[in-house]
Amino acid sequence: MQKKSNFNRRDFLRVSGGVGAAALSSGVWSELAPAQSTSPNEKLSIACIGTANRAAADVGGVEGENIVALVDIDKNYLDRAATKFPNARTYADYREMLDKEASKLDAVVVATADHNHAPAAIRAIRAGLHVYCEKPLTHTVQEARLIAEAAKKHKVATQMGTQIHAGDNYRRVVEIIQSGAIGDVTEVHVWVGKAWGGGERPEGGQEPPDTLSWDLWLGPAPERPFWPGIYHPANWRRWWDFGTGTLGDMACHYMDLPFWALKLRHPTTCEAEGPEVHPETCPLGLIVRFQFPERESMPPVRFTWYDGNLTPREVAGERVPGSGVMFIGSEGKMFADYGSYRFFPTDKFANYQPPAPTIPRSIGHHAEWIKACKDGSPTTCNFDYSGALTESVLLGNVAFRTGQKLEWDAENLRATNCPAADKFIQKQYRPGWEVA
Repeated sequence: MQKKSNFNRRDFLRVSGGVGAAALSSGVWSELAPAQSTSPNEKLSIACIGTANRAAADVGGVEGENIVALVDIDKNYLDRAATKFPNARTYADYREMLDKEASKLDAVVVATADHNHAPAAIRAIRAGLHVYCEKPLTHTVQEARLIAEAAKKHKVATQMGTQIHAGDNYRRVVEIIQSGAIGDVTEVHVWVGKAWGGGERPEGGQEPPDTLSWDLWLGPAPERPFWPGIYHPANWRRWWDFGTGTLGDMACHYMDLPFWALKLRHPTTCEAEGPEVHPETCPLGLIVRFQFPERESMPPVRFTWYDGNLTPREVAGERVPGSGVMFIGSEGKMFADYGSYRFFPTDKFANYQPPAPTIPRSIGHHAEWIKACKDGSPTTCNFDYSGALTESVLLGNVAFRTGQKLEWDAENLRATNCPAADKFIQKQYRPGWEVA
């Protein structure tokens, strides 16, 4: 089959994409079995921004399509990826790639450090390209809103990289909670025993290796000298200028489950506690408390996040493993993680039979997005859903850095009682990297 032109596919999606999104939001599904994709001969033309580490898995998730461009600031990484896709054109600067390649592309995968997510993704969206972007969707609360609005305006297929969302266990837990098995859920606890934080900025700097485009890695962030092993690779998550700490790294995975099950969207208040705020690096432990309002006849929810050295060993009177989610309802409690769930009190639920499945099995997180790009079908972590999730996640960092309980006006992206929060809700960009 001859590949359709970009114009025809995008024109089709402007009509069908809205229908698919409406079907997803209303919970309407035609069947429980995974849907089939369109002809495998009709491949998407995709550019991958980021090629190593987590990005390598994302490249692997779409490698069955036509990979026409690869972008990485590290030539060693780029050359390694190029050996697998010898026909792909290579770039160090995603802005240059989009300027030259956008008319030849259908879609873009963004898997960079957090601070480059929004600048890359929004440029692709505004070029009319479908976008898959790693979690957290953005580096700031404002960016998440801008990305979601741009995706809606340009009617592109989107997916945030929370791959566990495609797992069967998460779907089963959502069905059980929404069936009312533990009654009205009024409290949720989420914890992850991981710590991205701490450290001091080293004095001075070194010349970056010839294989590393350091200025491009900094991208929108303020300039600073290169120092081997301190930022790139792997350690950028602990630095406010580039990452979002453990909260940003892991909450889009673990908070996703209660967000989905309880149909959460925006909190009304948010407060956080942890160590003394460091101007450069994220905390080694954090507790964040959200209050979510009543929605769709569901009661308000008290929601608590814990990470790092503040992770609890006991939640709601139950001994718990190092990471997980605890739902507390009027009729019982339910623990869940990536691959299992259990009820408390155990004797009360000894003979519990879960409801019949209502959520179809996923064809795969990347495959969902690829199919959506081709036929306008819905994705479960589209930027409307994942944008709101990311806003809430990153608001926890805002509350921590201000040291205040925030009264949150989600519509206007303002902490009504804390003007000092503005500088953390949004940020300044180096010229040439702006998002707004």
